[in-house]
Amino acid sequence: MGIISASLCFLLIAYYSLRNSNRVKSQDEYLLAGRHTKLLPLVATLVMTEFNTGTLISFSSLGYLAGYWALAMPFIFLIGLLFYTLTVAKKWKQFNGVSVAHFFATRYGRKLELLVASVLFLAMLGFSAAYIKSLTLLMQPLIPINSLILSAALVIVILLLTLRGGLSSIIALDVLSFIFVILFFPLLVYFSYHLPQSNQVPAFNLAQMQALLPPKFIISLTILTMFSYIIAPWYGQKIVAAKTQQTAYFAAAIAAIIIFLLYGLGILATAILRSKGVQLADIQLGLPYLIRNALPHALQSVAYLVLFFIAASTLAGVWNAMVTLVVGSIFKSNSSKVSTNILWVLICALIAYIIANTLIDNILSKMILFNIPIVAFCFALLAGFYWSKANSQGAYVSILVGITWGIFCYFYFGETGNYTWYWAIYGIPLIFISGISASLFCAKKS
Repeated sequence: MGIISASLCFLLIAYYSLRNSNRVKSQDEYLLAGRHTKLLPLVATLVMTEFNTGTLISFSSLGYLAGYWALAMPFIFLIGLLFYTLTVAKKWKQFNGVSVAHFFATRYGRKLELLVASVLFLAMLGFSAAYIKSLTLLMQPLIPINSLILSAALVIVILLLTLRGGLSSIIALDVLSFIFVILFFPLLVYFSYHLPQSNQVPAFNLAQMQALLPPKFIISLTILTMFSYIIAPWYGQKIVAAKTQQTAYFAAAIAAIIIFLLYGLGILATAILRSKGVQLADIQLGLPYLIRNALPHALQSVAYLVLFFIAASTLAGVWNAMVTLVVGSIFKSNSSKVSTNILWVLICALIAYIIANTLIDNILSKMILFNIPIVAFCFALLAGFYWSKANSQGAYVSILVGITWGIFCYFYFGETGNYTWYWAIYGIPLIFISGISASLFCAKKS
């Protein structure tokens, strides 16, 4: 019964995603869905873009590790995405460019645009590889075959669903996936609560939980999220696809709240799992365990389908955003052919698949690491929007300082030394101070 219902759900979502594919005739329709997305579809696609299996597994593993204190983690996205809403949501729609990197060309020049586009492209390859890895981990219990074959099959299915229709197909996929997700995660918590007690677990006090998940770590990730998401191409692309600036603003705010709640439910489920005394060999396996052991058999196949579409929508969105960087900023393609975009999506997917199966081990640590160059662009972006005296020299200096400081913190303090704290607390002020100082100094010289 579960397999039949999951198959029917899959066919429904696949049909809904593919039905408009042949109507996509131009690059603008393929990459930006014609720039007329309304509020509810935009909320759905923003939620499903950020609510991904990589972060879901990572955050949920912390629920198993640190218990209910890990419920502080979703505030990272609530605060970070509300900051995005207040600072740049309307600005990106007002700019209305093909890629976020193109803004740097209009504000600072072609060379900086090329640098930003190239760095963002490489970072997004890392993110998409982490998403592929996490999806493979989730699906391995259901399909116990070689991980190389499984991840390849999953990537191919995602491409079949979204490749031809571009962002229009992705948004259609996101709308139905969003409905399934909203229904599924409260059920997951409910059935987790009704798991039988396996072993007695000593009560955690707050100090013990915070020793496993330090408050400094949460605070630093909140700050880093605030200053990395403002330039996120996968978010900026969909904001530009909005019908109006008001639509973009309200959709971003609503999505922030829903993302906060969904990650909270995932963490709550695995925190309950720990309280039941269940022993796991790997804390990243909490969600797969709950699906196999907490959910009724009829819902298990549907659960795997939900997780698949969570990953599919994020991956397709990231690959599509990467193509905007390639055709809109790196190579400045004049071609409006959809076939050019399709070719680049295939290239992005292939490289991400290779990285996922060679370089990705701990998903959360790698996803944080890929943010180092993105955070470094925060001064150049915000100053570009809000400070008329910002110039290319200040932008270059701030980027160099940001990347250098982030790499230094990673190697000097390391993950065990909570390098994200030093990176965020000292790095963000350094980026802004260096950018402001260099802009003012160069303005005086000229």
